[in-house]
Amino acid sequence: MTRNVAILGAGIGEKHLTAYARLTDRFTVTDICDLNTDRAQRLASQVGARASSELDAVLNDPAVDIVDICLPPPLHVPITLKALALGKHVILEKPIAGSLREADMLREAEANSSGRIFPVFQYRYGRAFEGMDRLRQAGFLSRPLVASLETHWNRGSDYYGIPWRGTWEHELGGAVLSHAIHAHDLLTTAFGPIVQVSSFLATLVNPIETEDCAAISLRMKNGATATSSITLGAAGNTSRLRFIYDDMTIESDNSDEYPYTPGEADWNFQARDPLRQAEVNDIIASIKHGSEGFEGFCTAIADALDGRPGNEVTLDDGIAAIELATAIYHSDRIGSQISLPLDRILSICNGLTP
Repeated sequence: MTRNVAILGAGIGEKHLTAYARLTDRFTVTDICDLNTDRAQRLASQVGARASSELDAVLNDPAVDIVDICLPPPLHVPITLKALALGKHVILEKPIAGSLREADMLREAEANSSGRIFPVFQYRYGRAFEGMDRLRQAGFLSRPLVASLETHWNRGSDYYGIPWRGTWEHELGGAVLSHAIHAHDLLTTAFGPIVQVSSFLATLVNPIETEDCAAISLRMKNGATATSSITLGAAGNTSRLRFIYDDMTIESDNSDEYPYTPGEADWNFQARDPLRQAEVNDIIASIKHGSEGFEGFCTAIADALDGRPGNEVTLDDGIAAIELATAIYHSDRIGSQISLPLDRILSICNGLTP
């Protein structure tokens, strides 16, 4: 079944469009909506879609099945609520909300709608993570021990030349929320839920309001531990992941070739028992290139809407990301460890901003 998609926002929406253009048997992009009509028209002409600056007209079009929201963060919640009220499905860029209470509002709205929310965590899709799934199915990766994450990227004056970036009011958070959120999602996907957080945040690289460096310690529900190192002051862009299980050490590609699509690189899978390395190699070698990155993300959504769920990103995943970010920010502000899940009556659930 092919579903009609309206992309709201022609900035990051251009990358989304590229994936839809490869999945024409699953999606048809009917509308590109942006206040910059020239930019909207440029993208729309690539796929024969309509260009528009009239958001309400696009939302109210009964022919639109899915609204793909690629707008500045403060618009995410109100437009998602409008779309759900109209029975649309929503693909929602990060962050899905500016507070845990707002995220819970989305949960309630989804429960009362025929539409669903799919937070954008496209990093999950790639042969590296398929390899981890197959190893798990073969009996490996049963007990996580330690993980380390590095989100070491380069963001300077060009990036922050867009006025709303780097501000609490308009970006809702800094490197933790807008950059390392993907690495933290991959950690919970691999190791399970987080129950304790301790963090140190700093603004050291750019003259902005939000943080651009961080050092975070995490404990998982299963007892495993992890560290997350974040900076926007690196010379290049590197996303480095290391997952150590009782029977396997897994390391991502260490080059700067795949900072935004780490799962598409060739990872190192090393069995702790050398006698089982051949078995591991055979499992990894059997994986063929498939749908990766945003294309894989959209394929999983199409499968779920066609009645074959299981690999899609859910609203619960997006809410967990907001809860973790809330805990990280609060830990730094009070100088103490925070336990998860957060009590919803706490004032910190009202927003990420200080």
